[in-house]
Amino acid sequence: MTVHVSMVEVVLATLGVWRVTHLLWTEDGPGRMFARLREAARDRFAGRILSCFYCLSVWVAVPASLVISETWLERVLVWLGVAGGALLLQRATERPVPAPPPPAVWRIEDPADASRNAHDPSDTREREETHDDVLLRR
Repeated sequence: MTVHVSMVEVVLATLGVWRVTHLLWTEDGPGRMFARLREAARDRFAGRILSCFYCLSVWVAVPASLVISETWLERVLVWLGVAGGALLLQRATERPVPAPPPPAVWRIEDPADASRNAHDPSDTREREETHDDVLLRR
């Protein structure tokens, strides 16, 4: 079996699929044309595709695979490979999601303990035993 697709074509197709997918998925475009397209398609099948980079890249890879390959087997393999390459590029270039804030520790103090321990700051053993710790997320 002879392969008719060069590696250069696959790399260029992968870069092109990533670029077009990113453009349609998240960028506004000139005159907000892509943002308006996403807004118009919001409640339709196309809106669901446009809101998911992974889904959209599979659809954008179809024409690229049809253009650079000749047989149906090549087209399927190039389609899946180019879509997968676009996903890898997206993961490599996306900004990491910020970590959630650390949990806040709240100490519940008994007013009697606070006034008693206010006179002797060195006596922390008894004060630590009487407090309850509660973890909260902001």
